[in-house]
Amino acid sequence: MKSKEYRNTQILANLVCGILALLALLPFILLIVASLTDNTWATANGFSFFPGSWSLDAYRYIAVQWATIGRAYLMTIVVTIFGTAASIMVTTLFAYAICQQEVPGMKLLSFMMVFTMLFNGGLVATYYSYVNYFHVRNTIWALIVPNLLMNAFNVILVRNYFTNSIPASLIEAARLDGASEFGIFFRIVMPLSLPIIATIGLMTALSYWNDWQNGMYYLTERGGGQYYTIQIVLNNINENINALRQSASATGNMNIQMPSTTVRMAIATVGILPILLIYPFFQKYFVKGITLGGVKE
Repeated sequence: MKSKEYRNTQILANLVCGILALLALLPFILLIVASLTDNTWATANGFSFFPGSWSLDAYRYIAVQWATIGRAYLMTIVVTIFGTAASIMVTTLFAYAICQQEVPGMKLLSFMMVFTMLFNGGLVATYYSYVNYFHVRNTIWALIVPNLLMNAFNVILVRNYFTNSIPASLIEAARLDGASEFGIFFRIVMPLSLPIIATIGLMTALSYWNDWQNGMYYLTERGGGQYYTIQIVLNNINENINALRQSASATGNMNIQMPSTTVRMAIATVGILPILLIYPFFQKYFVKGITLGGVKE
């Protein structure tokens, strides 16, 4: 039977967690409410959880360009799925390789991996390499390959998970039974690593979904506009609104009415909503993967 002290501790812990969860949700609630607020009221009074006037003008402005936005959504989904799958495969294979410390050269590879966390060639060298040697400019690979395919932090998480959570005796037994390294990796290691795979998969997918810098660097409107993702398109819509406002202000034509203030919130809502919907399904794996992968015995 649980003691009164234990029950009180549980109630207090649940209360604290509930308050923290509410504080985490408040910015998203305000974002959605602000996107539904009348632009004139928001300009005069600022954003509020309880606006004095509601409006769908911001979403109507976005809906006018829905053909472009829909194509960008499709491109974002394709890039996110393919890029995340490729990243998981490269990251897990590399992490499994550097776990094999008895293999010559693995310590050197580990050092090279950590070195990339401390130093890099800079934006100019990176751009020059990808454009002139890998020829990713105005191709879909410009959204997949640069910067996001693999990073050292994810490799370290996966390596620690392999080292601490998968018994070495299990792998040795598979080798004694004649299993190849690829057979061990795909039939034993990968099925036992779902928490850490879901963790790095979620972080990588978020990076791909929210990325707009690669599109800005490597895609031009004339040659690579068909590859624009949702973040690039929404950013362009925001810039177009700013340009129209400045033009109207310079010419003195104040009859141009557009939800210039609330549309930014609507743009952010459209961009982040899919992530908010899928995150709860990965949360348990995310927490377990971070806990086990971030600890080294």
